[in-house]
Amino acid sequence: MLENLKLRAALASALVIVFTSTVAYAQSSSGLDQQQTHTAIVFQQASEAANYVRPYSLATAKEAFNIHGIAEPTLPPPSAEHADDITLPQTTGGSSGTADSTKHGLIVRNVRRTLQDQKELWTAPFKRNNLKWDALFLVGTAALIATDRQSSRAISNTHVNTYRNISNASISGLGVALGGTLVLGLVKDNPHAKETGLLGLETLVNTFLIYTPMQFAAGRERPTEGTGNGRFWRKAGFNTSFPGGHGMFAMSMATIIAHEYPKPWIQVLAYGAATAVIVGRIGAKMHFNSDMLVGSSLGFVISRHIFYAHCDPDVSDKCHR
Repeated sequence: MLENLKLRAALASALVIVFTSTVAYAQSSSGLDQQQTHTAIVFQQASEAANYVRPYSLATAKEAFNIHGIAEPTLPPPSAEHADDITLPQTTGGSSGTADSTKHGLIVRNVRRTLQDQKELWTAPFKRNNLKWDALFLVGTAALIATDRQSSRAISNTHVNTYRNISNASISGLGVALGGTLVLGLVKDNPHAKETGLLGLETLVNTFLIYTPMQFAAGRERPTEGTGNGRFWRKAGFNTSFPGGHGMFAMSMATIIAHEYPKPWIQVLAYGAATAVIVGRIGAKMHFNSDMLVGSSLGFVISRHIFYAHCDPDVSDKCHR
């Protein structure tokens, strides 16, 4: 059990580190590109101004002075549009320090954003307009918990390994799709793909931060543990049955993909893979029905909240915040 706790803690740390550092890199790189572009424009304007010198000859010597004997300027006055731009950039100790400070600031900002998201997610069920949905959700969960023992024992043990393989393959496919989209967005500088990958990482971090305390609080036995009745508060560890972690993370990834790319065939593939994870975990005797209902519902709600809170309307067609 201790080894399992260490593994899950390492996974949590890795998710947070990957999310904050990746977002910092993606956002700081775009800022540095804009800074370099502006610097190039400034140097070009300064160079053009420096190269402008009137041709000098005896015939034009008189023209160098006005009627008051004051020399006329040899450089054209800058236009009003670029009057403030013709200044040489000042060196402030190198660009690496600026990049490091920018990255540090982005990491701090994203950590704060995650904390704000956690606050909103944990307090959402207590808002007045959500109370009716809370009641409906609790009634459905209670009904499934009451019938979990019978429904689990009705499932045959013949194809347990097949169900487990289907579940593992489906959640792996969702992870590869989301990770590949992020890599594509960073390499090709594709704003839509980049947003999909970054919001996916952010969703996984927030999902993990909600999943973890619920695991410790429930302490539920799996269908193959104890008496097989799914008793709560029997396990004092992390790897418990409630809520269903695979369904929770699979649905969170599927929801981000389906919201960012709302084409019917993409939605069918994304939600179909998440459904395969849910069914596979139940068929493999790893979870009860109520575990997967709660896990997948939370994954959907968390992912939907992250999408609409942080999506860019100029990038995603479904974003309407």
